[in-house]
Amino acid sequence: MEILFKEEDIRQAAKQFVEGMGENTVFAFYGKMGAGKTTFIKAVCEELGVDDTVTSPTFAIVNEYEAANGRPIYHFDFYRIKKVSEAYDMGCEEYFYSGHPCFIEWPELIEEVLPEETVNVTIEALPDGERRLVF
Repeated sequence: MEILFKEEDIRQAAKQFVEGMGENTVFAFYGKMGAGKTTFIKAVCEELGVDDTVTSPTFAIVNEYEAANGRPIYHFDFYRIKKVSEAYDMGCEEYFYSGHPCFIEWPELIEEVLPEETVNVTIEALPDGERRLVF
């Protein structure tokens, strides 16, 4: 599925994304620095009913939020890890196989840990200011 959106339409794009999630729970977001990964994940979390402030877990590696249905949502940022063993050490597999939504930034640094059924999501900033999201 492909979604094109401008920043002012991000909530509608997040709604489309949520509708397209199906039974999948692990989403690996690929995109250059500044492509809008964190901003889009924030909109998706809001669409799922998160009331907390959604921020990038750059230093914590993982943030946990509570969805409207009371279930946890996990947001990862692996930008700062140096070795895949750091992901194992923090117990990432427990999160990935929990059955709860996991949104992962910089997944290319831990690809060998990702479940086989991970949905790859690519986000790209286009020259006209639009974003292209493909999953």
